[in-house]
Amino acid sequence: MKLTNRLIRLTALTAFSLLTSLAHALDIQPYTAAALGAAQQAGKPVAVHFHAEWCSTCKTQEKALNALKAEKGLDMTVLIANYDEEKELKKQYKVRSQSVLIVFKGEQEKARLAGDTDIEKIRTALQAGL
Repeated sequence: MKLTNRLIRLTALTAFSLLTSLAHALDIQPYTAAALGAAQQAGKPVAVHFHAEWCSTCKTQEKALNALKAEKGLDMTVLIANYDEEKELKKQYKVRSQSVLIVFKGEQEKARLAGDTDIEKIRTALQAGL
């Protein structure tokens, strides 16, 4: 009985730790105007990555972002915008090429990277929105 209770507590603690770490991790999801608007209205940190499927630089940036997903302290959302389809969004933020990452804190732009694949520079840009 003691072993069973101990296992239950250990399992609960592990689950809690996992949920806590996920709550403070980078969340990557497809761009929607509603998601960007909600984050900006709430004053939350959010980034938009203008990504094209045909872009090798974008794919390298995607790998870097995925590597940062589990990093503690990057409690923000990255919205992946389709560069070829989001014409109005590109116009609004004056994006003229794919592989652009724009980081916001609320509605204020805090960082912008264009074509950069260095994970440290991407991390630094994301941290600017926190």
